[in-house]
Amino acid sequence: MLGMLFNDKECKELDYVLRKELDEMLFDLSDQRLDLEVRNAIASRYRTVFRMYARFAPHKELSKYARNSKLSQFKQ
Repeated sequence: MLGMLFNDKECKELDYVLRKELDEMLFDLSDQRLDLEVRNAIASRYRTVFRMYARFAPHKELSKYARNSKLSQFKQ
């Protein structure tokens, strides 16, 4: 396990960066022009960033970024 200490300003900045990254990935996942492999890679990265964000975000904020697991799987 790896730990890090952040001051309040750094926590707010990390929160902002992760939210913006999640927003960008959601936008990319909604783009049907992307190949299946690319969308699957974005979805995998989304899960990782979401888990990072979930460690300190309030539940109300998390619900904005939660994805339905059945809808998040793409047909081949």
